[in-house]
Amino acid sequence: MIETPQAAKYRPATEIDSLMLGDPVAAADFPQTILRYRNDRAAASVGLERLSDDEWIAHFGRFTPLQGSLSRPLALRYHGHQFRHYNPDIGDGRGFLFAQLHDDADRLLDLGTKGSGQTPYSRFGDGRLTLKGGVREILATEMLEALGVNTSKTFSIIETGEALDRNDEPSPTRGAVMVRLSHSHIRIGSFQRAAFHDDQALLARLTDYALTRLYEETPGDNPPAQLLGRVVERTADLAASYMVAGFVHGVLNSDNINVTGESFDYGPWRFTRLWDASFTAAYFDHQGLYAFGRQAEAIHWDVAQLAISLRPMTQAPPLIAELERFPTLYAEAMQRRFCWRLGVEPGADPGAMIEAAVRAMVTTGTLIDRFFHDWRGGKPRDSAIYGDTAWAPFREAIAPFSSVSGARDHPYWSDDAPCSMHIDEVEAIWSAIDKDDDWSPLHAKVAAIRRMGKALGASATS
Repeated sequence: MIETPQAAKYRPATEIDSLMLGDPVAAADFPQTILRYRNDRAAASVGLERLSDDEWIAHFGRFTPLQGSLSRPLALRYHGHQFRHYNPDIGDGRGFLFAQLHDDADRLLDLGTKGSGQTPYSRFGDGRLTLKGGVREILATEMLEALGVNTSKTFSIIETGEALDRNDEPSPTRGAVMVRLSHSHIRIGSFQRAAFHDDQALLARLTDYALTRLYEETPGDNPPAQLLGRVVERTADLAASYMVAGFVHGVLNSDNINVTGESFDYGPWRFTRLWDASFTAAYFDHQGLYAFGRQAEAIHWDVAQLAISLRPMTQAPPLIAELERFPTLYAEAMQRRFCWRLGVEPGADPGAMIEAAVRAMVTTGTLIDRFFHDWRGGKPRDSAIYGDTAWAPFREAIAPFSSVSGARDHPYWSDDAPCSMHIDEVEAIWSAIDKDDDWSPLHAKVAAIRRMGKALGASATS
């Protein structure tokens, strides 16, 4: 148990109980609990960094309740559109909400699981997570956080001693249970389920919870439209942050879109090497619905499903007005975030500058990470490389932009190559673990990613 005198910043919560949105469940009884990863940086933000390894395993491998938080885990109920097809038969099938607590900024956060066992929503699944899936989640969340994306944090990975069979990877493969730290697990699909059942009381509770607990706002004259407006703002920024990071989520279903606009749940994710609008992450995304260049469209479509779910509580015009803000907000976020990663002050004509940069990257086959690394501060590291005619429009467009103070001061910017996260390196990191139980490449990569994050500095989220 966590005692307040030992960890003064630990402040538990049970706010989710007011929603009556989950079913009490029990975690699986794993054969083993081997601690593989603990995110002490994230733990420090919620007062849990002082846990011993044994205490950590007890809470995040055996799921002994955290003092003052939820007494039993809750498998959350929700519906969702999956590749545009509505599915009312989903919910937390291999995870649950384990605890709630406040961080050092007083935000309400959730500790949720993945691979913690079967629930009433597991259908034919085994409720488990592969260790490889857990490792991939660490790499995705660390890289995205460093690149300024509003993302959940991979909090803990514990190997379970189980051998799992999977159709999409060599089997049997090692099992694990993961804990993520997230700013809520309330999805667009949570509202869709309430609307599907015509449960206006639940819709009202969800809306009030999201506004007061997650956005920390007082509900105004039209709470549904007020909430939709906040979700539009956050998700437009999320879509832009994916593009500037060169990231493809892979499964942007409405049950995977958090109403706080925080990215989470990483399955078939990829970072694209090139600015390739058609690049997809999921092998089963045959139509390219969630391709790199269609992510803003996909997220906007999902947010429209939230608007439809909120319609029983308000008239259509104010909801439509909020939805129509998305394209403008997305364009503004693209400009803000592109300038942030480049290390230049927003000004002149950022839209034309971005268009010229993308055209040059596509024409020359320049890697996204290489471009941002080489042009940090608005001037190229090597003028000869970018001296051909394909780069001329971009050189002209970037010229009026001034460098932010200290844009290239960190030693990272003197590295020959940028820190990247492409599939070959992901596979190499996993191979070292799988074949030799060698975790040093993973730890080295996390350290390298965090070093890049320090070099980039705080992200431009607003």
